Amino acid sequence: MRNRRLVISAALVAAGLGLVPATAQAAPAAGNPDLGITLDTYATTAHGIVLSYGISSAAAALDVTIAWGDGSTDKATAAGADHGSSAHTYAEVGSYTVTVTVKDTTHDLTAVKELKTVTAGAEFTPHAPTRLLDTRSGLGAAKAKVGGRGSVALKVAGAAQIPADVVAVALNVTVTNATEAGHVAVQPGRKFVGAVTSNLNYTAGQTVPNLVIVPVRDGHVQMFNGGWAPVDLIADVTGYFTASAAGGYTTLNPVRAVDTREGLGAAKGQVPGYGTFGVDIAERHGVPKGVTAVALNMTVTNPQEAGHLTAYPSGQAAPSTSSVNFAAGQTVANAVIVPVGPDGKITVRNGGWKPADVVIDVVGYYSRDSRAALRPVDEPFRLIDTREEAWFRKAGQVPARDFLALPLMGDSPKPVDGWVLNATVTNTKGAGFLSVAADPNTWPDYQKGIAVKPPRPVSSALNWTAGATAANLVQTSGGKGDVIDFWNQGWEGVDVVVDCLGFYESD
Repeated sequence: MRNRRLVISAALVAAGLGLVPATAQAAPAAGNPDLGITLDTYATTAHGIVLSYGISSAAAALDVTIAWGDGSTDKATAAGADHGSSAHTYAEVGSYTVTVTVKDTTHDLTAVKELKTVTAGAEFTPHAPTRLLDTRSGLGAAKAKVGGRGSVALKVAGAAQIPADVVAVALNVTVTNATEAGHVAVQPGRKFVGAVTSNLNYTAGQTVPNLVIVPVRDGHVQMFNGGWAPVDLIADVTGYFTASAAGGYTTLNPVRAVDTREGLGAAKGQVPGYGTFGVDIAERHGVPKGVTAVALNMTVTNPQEAGHLTAYPSGQAAPSTSSVNFAAGQTVANAVIVPVGPDGKITVRNGGWKPADVVIDVVGYYSRDSRAALRPVDEPFRLIDTREEAWFRKAGQVPARDFLALPLMGDSPKPVDGWVLNATVTNTKGAGFLSVAADPNTWPDYQKGIAVKPPRPVSSALNWTAGATAANLVQTSGGKGDVIDFWNQGWEGVDVVVDCLGFYESD
């Protein structure tokens, strides 16, 4: 069998990423009827493109000038009919007009052709938490449960002042009123084309949220109920991505900002029912001043009754949305992206009637000074399912107090800035939690047997109880070699499933 080393760049091509469908043909110039230009561009990175050009011409000395649309130019020469290519990296993501000028120095003739191109990367604009979908009330869709193996299309572009050219959206998706177990998959587009991944899992009677970052296609996203019984679906927007300068992402090693059990970052003691507290974000925990939004993992534990938490910018009234839902006695985590208030703070509200403890880990932030832009995959795809054999490991659970090292880029010379993943733990026999962190080794280190054992993380990405299947969105660095560790912090083996939703690049 050939080496099946996973190289994400190849997988992304298979998933439909990378090509910018743009071609152009110049008209012939008088005096040299063969003189003409064809242009084509395709994306190579979040900010980079390659321009391919073809020149038709009689035998003549030609000067070629490429104006990239951002004030910079490249020059080349040709002798008659020729073709070539040139790469360029833009300082900012966006839409640009590339102009190619070919001058026939023999006949003193010039041909010019323009081509519009859009970078593959998109930057983040925070949005005050706003409900876009609630099938219980008929908001955003029909007032009816989504049937078993059924789906609902949610219009995102133009809703709640989200722009028409939105590339991807950050949604907190919640399933409720379930009568049987199942899962929900969120996909791009208005038309359901089949889901091979999942975003959240539920059982009868549960209310389960999860953050998703999903591409928008034809102005819509699609939500598929993978269960056999009807459920209600809720979706709250917290931000969106466009191919225009806004906020880039900076990933951080997870750092604990709040733990009410210890009095870290907030008063020691449970948050009272319907109580609120502020969290200092800017200029703490590796987050600079002036950030527009922060990426967090929010965990509720020891709740005395069912309820929910809501995180929102300081200085605003509490929205009618939720960030984390919980049952009495449950420990549950959810990733959230929260706009940061002008004073550098966010507010957290306990929406339940009884007290609960809150734990918050900071995993990254968005700011105008951050350069890494999102490249969402056209269709989410599965990276690993430990229940099945993979190219780098046999099928089998991740042992207790051990980790799964997941290689993402093989021998790629330059790792990306961050990964957007959905992690799921299943076949659990006891309670535990999952930690996700960048591995300090490269994959060749593992292949050569020289890898050092990574340190055990102290933060959590998701929590589970015996028999539960739990999922959460994870935004993480891949370290120096794009190897990510998934630590089973429980005392029993578990299966781990990881789906790729996209990645951040600064080039």
